[in-house]
Amino acid sequence: MTTAVIIARFQTPYLHEGHQKLIEQVSTKHTKLIILLGVSPIKGSRKNPYDYYTRERMLKKDYPDVIVLPVSDHPSDKAWSENLDNLLTSVFPNEEFWLYGSRDSFIPYYSGKLQTVELPSHGDYNATQLREQYADKVFDSKDFRAGILYAYHNQYTKVYPTVDVAVFRHNKTEILLGKKSINNKWRLIGGFADPEDESFEHAAMRELTEECGLLKTSCMVYETSAHVNDWRYRNEADKIITLLFSCDYETGEPIAQDDIADLQWFDLQHLPQMIADGLTSPEHTALLNSLINKYLK
Repeated sequence: MTTAVIIARFQTPYLHEGHQKLIEQVSTKHTKLIILLGVSPIKGSRKNPYDYYTRERMLKKDYPDVIVLPVSDHPSDKAWSENLDNLLTSVFPNEEFWLYGSRDSFIPYYSGKLQTVELPSHGDYNATQLREQYADKVFDSKDFRAGILYAYHNQYTKVYPTVDVAVFRHNKTEILLGKKSINNKWRLIGGFADPEDESFEHAAMRELTEECGLLKTSCMVYETSAHVNDWRYRNEADKIITLLFSCDYETGEPIAQDDIADLQWFDLQHLPQMIADGLTSPEHTALLNSLINKYLK
């Protein structure tokens, strides 16, 4: 008898009826069933929120006799196929396998030596929609709160990329700075880069427009990068690293908007004393000093 191998992700909060019918139907045709769970290289994401151990426990709870093993994603379909074959033949030598996988996410990408069988369809179940149904639900239970801790503990420590912009005018003798309503300190214009930004230069121009209105400037020029000791992340493992860009003002009236409460042009020669007097945001001291050292003559 051949050994059945189901290759899937099971990235759902529970095994739905389609999963159950699939596993039970395949099990009736074989004396032994192995489930290979695809493992993403990214720890905790919206598409892959559940790690291998969580999904293994979910499967073993309802199907304790099923063998569950991880198979890691790989950028090369050929290498991934070889790894899958080697995993099965090394752990279970002298066995014959039938690989069950979907028509869309498995069979077109597998190029190994084992027999493949297209998984039968069992209803119109959408894993993405199922995850979205539970994405914003809060449950009053110890297990739910423990699960949140587990999820955050098993994420990679992150660096959040931000952009800051030095807008110059009058041959780089003046610089535009802003104030936020929650902090009465002068600072550079900027904010977080977004996944939709085409580049960090694009992010810098977007932030400039959002916080200062429609200004016409020269192209963004990269200046430097630096760790930012943002007050929101001082006690967190995750941190911020910003990229500083500069541009030359051409036309337009700077108008404070978004989370900027005030905008003002300053003589670059006054910046060292402003820093010494504590009038500028400490988070931007290193960035301002970099500009002073480069442009103050």
